[in-house]
Formats: sequence, C-alpha cells, structure tokens
Amino acid sequence: MIPIKSSEITPENVYLNRRTFMKGVGLAALGGLAVAACAPAATPIAEPAASTAGTAAPVATASTGATTDELGDPVNSYEQITNYNNFYEFTTDKEKVAGLAKDFPTRPWTVEVGGLVNNPGTFSIEDILSTFEREERVYRLRCVEGWSMVIPWLGFQLSKLLEKADPQSSAKYVRFETLMDPDKMPGERSSWFEWPYVEGLRIDEAMNPLALIATGLYGKELLPQNGAPLRLVVPWKYGFKSIKSIVKIDLVEEQPTSLWMAAAPNEYGFYANVNPEVQHPRWSQRTERRIGETKRRETLMFNGYGDEVAHLYDGMNLAAYY
Repeated sequence: MIPIKSSEITPENVYLNRRTFMKGVGLAALGGLAVAACAPAATPIAEPAASTAGTAAPVATASTGATTDELGDPVNSYEQITNYNNFYEFTTDKEKVAGLAKDFPTRPWTVEVGGLVNNPGTFSIEDILSTFEREERVYRLRCVEGWSMVIPWLGFQLSKLLEKADPQSSAKYVRFETLMDPDKMPGERSSWFEWPYVEGLRIDEAMNPLALIATGLYGKELLPQNGAPLRLVVPWKYGFKSIKSIVKIDLVEEQPTSLWMAAAPNEYGFYANVNPEVQHPRWSQRTERRIGETKRRETLMFNGYGDEVAHLYDGMNLAAYY
C-alpha cells in the first residue's frame, strides 16, 4: 500500500497563517543555507484549483489540515520551495533561479509523446490538464547535493499518460526531454553540458504508482522555477532525475543517456536511487540538511519509499548501479 495520504495537505493560505506552528517546528527562512552544488487516487471536489490553462480535470485537494508527510515531517513553506531551486537551464545559483525565470512563458506549451507507442501524439498543456485527474501528494525531495525538502505536489500518475500512449512490447525505457530555447533559458548557452536536459526511467519504474507528473504545488499551478508547466517527480531518486519543463516523452528500447551521465559518468549513474550506503565521489550521502532546519538528519534508503519500490531492484548490486 502506498503510504502517501494525498488528502493530508494544508492549503497554502492555512499553512502560511500558522506562524506559531512554523516557529514550533523550526521552518526558518533560508538565510545562509546555500549548499554546495546539488497514493491512492483521491476523490475529486467540485471546484478545481485555480488554473490559467483553460478547463481542467477535477483536482483532489486538501481536506484534513495535516501539515506533514506520512513520516511526520512538516512540509516546507511555499516561499522556500519556490525560492531555492536547482534549474541549470537558467543559472547554477539556486537563489537566483526564481528571478531569472519569472517571465518564462509556459503558454502555449505542447508535449510530444512518441517512440515505441501505438498512440503517439502531440498534446497541449490544456489537453493534458483536461484529460488527467490531478491529486495532491506530499513527497520528500532529496537532492544529490545533500539537501532536502517536503513538498505538496499537485499532479497525476505518469503511468496514466503512458497507458494512454499504449507502449509497444519492445519499449524498455522512457526518455524525457526539456525545452531547448537559450533565448528563454540563458543557462543553455553554457558549453559545460550537452543540452537539452535529458533524463530517463526504466519502464517499470515509470509505471510505479509513485512516479508523478507534477503540474503544481500547494494547490497552485507550477511556477517556472519549479519546472512549469510539467515536471517529473520520482521521490525515491535524487532530485536531478525529476526533469523539468518537459516537451518530449519517448518510449525507447535502449537506455537513454541523461545530461548528468554525459557530463560526469563517474559521479551520476542512470538509476540515481537515494542510497545512504553509496557515497558520491566527492561527499557522503549518509545525511542531509532539510531546508529550514539547522541540524543534519540521516538519509533513508530509497528516501523512505523502499516498501513501494525496493522490489524494482531485486538482484541488482545497488552500489554498482548508482
């Protein structure tokens, strides 16, 4: 059973007004926390979350007023989540991404779904939002750099999109690609990386119920700095696997080479599962710093989602397939 209680999320206005609660759990402002370079379907409600994307499918939203994930960890604030971002397409400075991305246009937007599928197509963001019922899920995000957050995402299971595309039997992997537009994303002018940003999942990973296509957070549409209008969220993997601003999804037979695999193959493997027992070549992965906290905490295997995903890697040497 998936331990994500998607109904137990606090609406942003309630959360932000709970100053006493925030002080009690220590969700302080980001201050000097710069870190070295890093669910069951819910019942729809009558009124969907506000959207600029036309008529959207119903949105299942918060109702209980809970403020934690299933482990009891408090969610990070909207300000923290939207102002501390890794998005190299804009800049490598986490605290400058929001400013550089604020005018990034997310409409019109289309996503091409193709490759080894029986129902390929190009879909507008309006098509996607009107087709797939969205829900809110609280997930932990663990960056490979050693920092983490707890985020109330709004989105739909990736498996729903893949089922609609109808993968062929020869499809073994899912390849994702970010928008390539250096005029709008100035970081893509850098020669350090092979743009556009590419990521991938094995097809059974992509079909796991935890894998999410996020369209928003805190019940609002995604902001550009968080990967608007569509981003992948794979909570048991390091954050760089959760590719942002997706424009292309292909089902393929060969394992994709991701941007980070191409840039530093000795540091970033294809799987990138959160594993405190396998250190990064330049730092340990045993602990992490939750944004808003001052002390470090132990990192959990598979980021705490082992009950749902460990079976995907039976028989694999997880130290080798980092």
